[in-house]
Amino acid sequence: MDVEKKEHRLVLPVPMYHTDYNIWSVLKNCIGKELSKITMPVVFNEPLSFLQRMAEYMEYSYLLRIAAAQEDPVARMQYVAGFAVSALASNWERLGKPFNPLLGETYELEREEFRIICEQVSHHPPVSAFHADSKDWVFHGSIHPKLKFWGKNVEIQPKGVVTVEFPKLKEAYTWSNVQCCVHNVIVGKLWMEQVGNMEITSYPMGYKAHLTFKSAGVNNKDLHHVEGYIGDKSKNKIRYIYGKWTEFLKCTDYNLYEEYLKENPSKFSSGNSKCSNDSPSHTSKKMLQKLNSLKVGSFRSNSMSQESINDPATDSTEETIPKSDSTYSIEIPNSVAIWQVTPRPPQTSDYYQFTEFAMSLNELESGMDKIICPTDSRLRPDIRKLEQGDIDGAAIEKNRLEEKQRDANKYRKNKKITEWKPKWFEQAPNPYNKQDDWICTGNYWKRQYTNPDIF
Repeated sequence: MDVEKKEHRLVLPVPMYHTDYNIWSVLKNCIGKELSKITMPVVFNEPLSFLQRMAEYMEYSYLLRIAAAQEDPVARMQYVAGFAVSALASNWERLGKPFNPLLGETYELEREEFRIICEQVSHHPPVSAFHADSKDWVFHGSIHPKLKFWGKNVEIQPKGVVTVEFPKLKEAYTWSNVQCCVHNVIVGKLWMEQVGNMEITSYPMGYKAHLTFKSAGVNNKDLHHVEGYIGDKSKNKIRYIYGKWTEFLKCTDYNLYEEYLKENPSKFSSGNSKCSNDSPSHTSKKMLQKLNSLKVGSFRSNSMSQESINDPATDSTEETIPKSDSTYSIEIPNSVAIWQVTPRPPQTSDYYQFTEFAMSLNELESGMDKIICPTDSRLRPDIRKLEQGDIDGAAIEKNRLEEKQRDANKYRKNKKITEWKPKWFEQAPNPYNKQDDWICTGNYWKRQYTNPDIF
């Protein structure tokens, strides 16, 4: 694949729009429910489709090129682990909700390192599939995001499996992403963390990387921390991996880590890989009564890290906002730097906390509309209007597209068309872990488009 290097935009057409909105009026009846089935006002959105957000996996795709060049399979696993962690870095402070893709919606992106095609292959349940490739690797998967509101927090579970293949090496890796917890949805300032365990498995070598994304913990000591190890098929621990999913990842020999641990036990904690408020048991009756008493609340919709509600109902159940320490106290000798985050543009807070990579994802270059598929996310009028600051216009278009999708679904039911057939992907077991997956047919880049008018 030979793609000319281009300069891409560094800001959106206009800064994001702030407005007051009573979030409790939308969420008060949603406790314990899956939010993907709830129609949310456009003021909660950022101007990207979930398909475009999924393409942000590729920001640090150079790590896969480096991995493919490694002769040592353990070194390859190190860089694959770095790629898996780096894919989450753009989530930090990105608390605007991406637009739900329409059934049949697509998104393509071509860069010097890769090309990727995404498609919304199912609406109920919502499933998004993607396939990226380069001359040295293939990366594909499907995501079925589940969002639930638990009274104070939103839990986002990215169900699905992703796979990296190195065809020349006849080697592959699979893993699933960890959940995200957004805290203080009703009262206080919003903040988020990635928590849980990630297991990356290599085929056929049998190496595994076990990574733990820690919750902030006591005194926020473990905020953003990720640590784990690479083991062989005999379960021998070979490498220790550590860092922050928001900043960097390093790797060292496991024996060196154990020596360092003995000398510096206070720098490590057992951690907690669960969202600190991820079930209804953490939403007290007192809290619910006070939330229900809220008559007016101000919600900084698009910059969701701003103050949300200032109301006398605030009580001791409000969480504080963790502050990330500017220095990382763990520095094990002879560690190798695997990945380092790219600093965000200085104006990022005015543009939905977008990274430089994200700024370019909805860019519609001259003549592009004549080349890309008519179902591409860049052509969605509601996303385009929100990007241009037209909130009312975006809301009107969003409602129109949702009604159009409902009408199309009714038409299929009347015609007794029971299943929607995606254009560019087909359902099949993942060839490595045998889980249900969506596999690319390989036809998209032939650019023979006969897609329905979904916009």
